[in-house]
Amino acid sequence: MDVRSENSSSSVQVVRWAKLPGQVIQRTRLQVWFIRVCSSILIWTCLVQLLTVGELWHPKFFTGFSSPVNGSTRLSSEPINIIPIPPPPALPLPLPPAYPPPRNYISNGFLKVSCNGGLNQMRAAICDMVTVARLLNLTLVVPELDKTSFWADPSDFEDIFDVNHFINSLRDEVRIVKRLPKRFSRKYGFQPLEMPPVSWSGEKYYLEQILPLFSKHKVIHFNRTDTRLANNGIPSDLQKLRCHVNFKALKFTPAIESLGNKLVHMLQEKGPFMALHLRYEMDMLAFSGCTHGCTIDEAEELKRLRYAFPWWREKEIVSEEKRSQGLCPLTPEEATLILRALGFDQDTQIYIASGEIYGSEKRLSALRATYPLIVKKETLLDPEELRQFQNHSSQMAALDFMVSVASNIFVPSYDGNMAKLVEGHRRYHGFKKTIQLNRRKLVELIDLHHNGTLSWDEFSNAVKSSHKRRMGQPNHRTIIAEKPKEEDYFYANPEECFCEMANCSYQ
Repeated sequence: MDVRSENSSSSVQVVRWAKLPGQVIQRTRLQVWFIRVCSSILIWTCLVQLLTVGELWHPKFFTGFSSPVNGSTRLSSEPINIIPIPPPPALPLPLPPAYPPPRNYISNGFLKVSCNGGLNQMRAAICDMVTVARLLNLTLVVPELDKTSFWADPSDFEDIFDVNHFINSLRDEVRIVKRLPKRFSRKYGFQPLEMPPVSWSGEKYYLEQILPLFSKHKVIHFNRTDTRLANNGIPSDLQKLRCHVNFKALKFTPAIESLGNKLVHMLQEKGPFMALHLRYEMDMLAFSGCTHGCTIDEAEELKRLRYAFPWWREKEIVSEEKRSQGLCPLTPEEATLILRALGFDQDTQIYIASGEIYGSEKRLSALRATYPLIVKKETLLDPEELRQFQNHSSQMAALDFMVSVASNIFVPSYDGNMAKLVEGHRRYHGFKKTIQLNRRKLVELIDLHHNGTLSWDEFSNAVKSSHKRRMGQPNHRTIIAEKPKEEDYFYANPEECFCEMANCSYQ
């Protein structure tokens, strides 16, 4: 800024001012405060860094300071012993199942199978079909389950069994796929050869009559699978494969396993228990023609049902003849009498392993009066827990199967497929007590007791003596080569699978 001044000599002086004083003071103050703030930030940053580095190099340097949380920051006059806190143990990661490496072989074709019957008939058939696929070096398609039988259960394989475990646990024996390749589907016009294999067939039949068919038909569909493999005369390695499928590969789904284990735990909490497989159900009575203890109207209803199903071939049946031959399931009243005769008292906890009893609760009145500790899955579980299994008879049967295998004593009133497969599992698990009722002898004794020929003590002694050797002890299967339907069933006593590693003292 220039200022002009005139003195007495009339000369003009020009004085130059650089800045006004007020502006200089204001800017100087801002600079000072800026420097102070930056210095403070720098100092605190350095301090934090020094503390961090010092703690890393000398972790005990600051242990003399008490925690600020306690309201004090002075040095402690006494040394503080620091107890190291170990880190929490790491939770072990669940190990994946140790599945065997896949078997490398050239497949001769695809085997598709449709199982027929109830859960346990299909279970045995699946074991047989895996064995056939292994024998013939085939690729097995995951079996289809029966949806058109009396039970009309819509369940697929994966609704009942753990399908991935099934495939992987058997991959060292046979290749299993969930579905056929697209080129072999009906959508693309492919028609597989459909046929039922001959019942009770051995190795020779499958090698000589079935295997050559795969050279022409790359896919064969077995539309019936019940009892299509012989009980006996099969090589030992194939018999053991049947067992491996049955005891190891066919695991129930996690949902079924979880609820089945819950049932077993609830029963075991109350003490030892018996599983009574009371096969007095509508389908069995209609199929067998057994109407002993039924009213005339009930007998007519069962007869109409038998005629309604064309695959139940035997139509005209004389009930009392079948009963005298031991071919009928015991009635609930007969089962009550036999349990009393065998010495089971009223404190015996009994689990009824069955579907709906024909005649409903009124037919269980005698059993309940004698054995008040009777339970069923429907009475033990909340209805919500069973809701997902309703109208799925095979899934409900799977729950009964698990409880029956785990029970302290298993008593089947009829030697159907479930009774036989449960018996085989109980043998496999250490020959657990299974009372194999001799129904032919029992109905004779029951009638003699009812007509007064045998007193109660005589009747009871006769029942006990006739079953001393029928408690699931180790024994050899009875072989009747010409009548395989009458010989001992492989799955009830697969002795080849456990008597090499167990102490089987045959009786």
